[in-house]
Amino acid sequence: MSTERYRSLRPGLVILWLAACMPAAAADAVGQPAPALVVRQLDGRDLDLAALRGKVVILNFWATWCPPCRAEMPVLEAFYEKYASRGVMVIGVSADDPHERKAVARVMQGFTYPAALLADARSNGFGTPQALPISYIIGADGMVRARLLPTRGALTEQTLSAAVAPLLPQDPGAAVPRD
Repeated sequence: MSTERYRSLRPGLVILWLAACMPAAAADAVGQPAPALVVRQLDGRDLDLAALRGKVVILNFWATWCPPCRAEMPVLEAFYEKYASRGVMVIGVSADDPHERKAVARVMQGFTYPAALLADARSNGFGTPQALPISYIIGADGMVRARLLPTRGALTEQTLSAAVAPLLPQDPGAAVPRD
């Protein structure tokens, strides 16, 4: 089999492999406390998901070789820019192999939200993602409130808003209804 043909099969094979290896805890995470995640970011700083309690976190698992992952990254960036001031944090965790670190860093140069390699996790209660891309919405209370999968369609601002808006405090600039 040629290298080019193998590369075209790789994403599908990896997604199937990931689905077979995913621990049940991550699959049933919605409505449960967010699993532990401590990972070194691409910039060398440690990121501890537990330390982000009080913020609404969008935890996105992705890979450089995954076209749907790459397609949703600008949506995540725009959402992050729009809602960061209201306590929303986006974290990108790449499922790429460690030897692909430079490729991951190159992709992330176009984005401002923090990113890390899953292989750099010191603690990872989420396990190996069942599919890519996958995003977990974690409330300010530390509970997993939603899991957004590619099987439900492409990630859009509307999808993110529907999952995140109910978790945010009232916008101070919003009109207050009067009786």
